[in-house]
Amino acid sequence: MRFDKIIPTDQLKPYIKYFVVSENDVESEYKVFPSSGMVMGFQYSGRLTSIQHETEDKLTTAGITGISDSYKIFRNTADIGTILVYFTETGFAQFASHPVNELFNLSISLEQIFDKSIVRETEDKLAAARSDKQRIHIVEKFLISQLKDIRKDNLIIEAVKIIYQTKGTIRIKDLNERLFISQSPFEKRFRKLVGTTPKKFASIVRFNTVLDNLSNTKSLTDICYENNFFDQAHFIKDFKQYTGDSPEKFKRFL
Repeated sequence: MRFDKIIPTDQLKPYIKYFVVSENDVESEYKVFPSSGMVMGFQYSGRLTSIQHETEDKLTTAGITGISDSYKIFRNTADIGTILVYFTETGFAQFASHPVNELFNLSISLEQIFDKSIVRETEDKLAAARSDKQRIHIVEKFLISQLKDIRKDNLIIEAVKIIYQTKGTIRIKDLNERLFISQSPFEKRFRKLVGTTPKKFASIVRFNTVLDNLSNTKSLTDICYENNFFDQAHFIKDFKQYTGDSPEKFKRFL
């Protein structure tokens, strides 16, 4: 199995964190935990299935997954190959007129968002490509063709920055006051650009901070209070929602 990160071209760097070339020779089932940005995928070989509540859904070979507030389970066929696009927190809104918040908790076909003929042409080119460099170039060309001249919302970009600086622990009321904006218009703009509410986004950032801390020698109690959870019961409840496991069980398998 391989998972190779590739930095995008300069034109795409403001919107995309990195590309990933992911390949696996064997069939496998795995969890994906909530992340703070949208992820686009192109399978150039093999297929991917989403599993939810024991129901299996075969995904299209070109799709997009929105921000989620719980873990997802996927199963890949043997010999799968995928180009993944990891967008910045506000990046996907620069490519699609589709409201980003409508993709919350969903994995859908790119054909529901972009022109079908362009998506299929891109898939055909990827299937014929023979190197990582060729495949990344094809995906970059597709993205550049969809890039829109949309004015950046600097207030929301600043809000995302502050949430990261506080590791997701800032109260949204305090965030509103720092940005000099009332809650309702702020939340509307944030959801449209990022894909979920500021509160939910901050919770996801805090969760990923907790994951980073689990691998060190700190106790679960210390991690709980350092990340501003009211008590351990609240911490365990959130952790199970995001991972499907208790913190203790998850930490044992690290």
